[in-house]
Amino acid sequence: MAPDAVARRQEAVRAAVREGLLGAETPVLALLDVQGIRETARQLHAAFAGPSPVLHTFAVKAASLVPVLELLDEEQIGAEVASPGELALARAAGVPAARTVLDSPAKTPAELRDALETGVAVNADNPQELSRLDALVAERAAAGQTPGATLGLRINPQVGTGSIGAMSTATATSKFGVALRDEGAEQWIVDSFLARPWLTRLHSHTGSQGVPLELMAESVRVVFELAERINREAGRQQIDTVDIGGGLPVNFAGDETDPSFDTYARLLRRTVPGLFGGRYTVVTEFGRSLLAKQGFIAALVEYTKDSGGRRIAVTHAGAQVATRTAFAPEAWPLRVGAFDAKGAPKHTPELVQDVAGPCCFAGDLVARERALPELAPGDVVALWDTGAYYFSTPFQYNSLPRPAVYGFRRDDDGPRFSLVRAAQRIEEVVAESGAAQRGALTGGPAPGR
Repeated sequence: MAPDAVARRQEAVRAAVREGLLGAETPVLALLDVQGIRETARQLHAAFAGPSPVLHTFAVKAASLVPVLELLDEEQIGAEVASPGELALARAAGVPAARTVLDSPAKTPAELRDALETGVAVNADNPQELSRLDALVAERAAAGQTPGATLGLRINPQVGTGSIGAMSTATATSKFGVALRDEGAEQWIVDSFLARPWLTRLHSHTGSQGVPLELMAESVRVVFELAERINREAGRQQIDTVDIGGGLPVNFAGDETDPSFDTYARLLRRTVPGLFGGRYTVVTEFGRSLLAKQGFIAALVEYTKDSGGRRIAVTHAGAQVATRTAFAPEAWPLRVGAFDAKGAPKHTPELVQDVAGPCCFAGDLVARERALPELAPGDVVALWDTGAYYFSTPFQYNSLPRPAVYGFRRDDDGPRFSLVRAAQRIEEVVAESGAAQRGALTGGPAPGR
């Protein structure tokens, strides 16, 4: 992260406090650096520029916010979707079907039919799904129609596991894709393509955080070699697209963007040079690496106290916005920034302390035994590198409402904020929790009936 980006986010904290976006009535807030998102998108394009056509898509699950998808679409980055809801978000953002890829492992016949009718690319996950596509393609052919969308098959190259098992999707028993190294599987894949001229792409995704770049590149190499075999046996270039997924890990230990898109792209060019010679279109599906460092959560410190010789700062940002960090802190550690009540960085002597959230369970901690400037009630903490997954997919523990999300841009007068998603009101929490269905379990009439 460039020094300018660090300065922008510090300015944003101060401005949010000054303008009342963060305060006693709104004690937790999420912020996105618009300039940082644009710069990162352009770094991605530059890293993969070359003879081969490239379609970059964004994994919508990493930031399921329509204005974010709209911004990325403006930067020529499409959408990788894994549910009807994510597809609806992409459509609401104006992302064209030609830049949308559907990868859900549990697609229904209705979802597949919709994709074919609208031109959304589909990567089939398994033989049963491929059979469903057979029926739909035959149905369209009987009506004199083409398949309607580019269709492919997801391959599990079974290359191994990263340091976070739950994030590794190319293991021997992964739930995703067709297991390439199982007995007879490779021949079945080749035969399946030869029998279906409309099947024109291969897809693989090795995993996400914790997966080393070398393992990711090896996965791409294995799938590329499979594409070459299919094309040789077909006697033509039937496979014209290789979707290499995403999964570039993020450095949560510091401000540095390491590894970068450029580092990964250079490794791929060394490992799989044939992929970038112009014969194949390359599709990517990066998510966390595009957004993580471009967003953060800011929250007030409500109380501080000592317990067993440990200082504890109780804040308004916990498991409801940092779910993975609270439940799996070793795998998902976060850096914490300390600011005073006016939003200025604190420079008081450091003290080892826990930073806790508002949720009613003992593990609701975003930092454990962390040396930070001593926090006091009214101060502000910032959870850095949370622009992906954290505040866009909240966990409604204790019926805590979702915080507002704002984007910020720097102009001559300092940061300028724009609302991305409004804070959830308590009334909405109550409504979503079945208030209109009072009496459903007791036999009494619902209100107003």
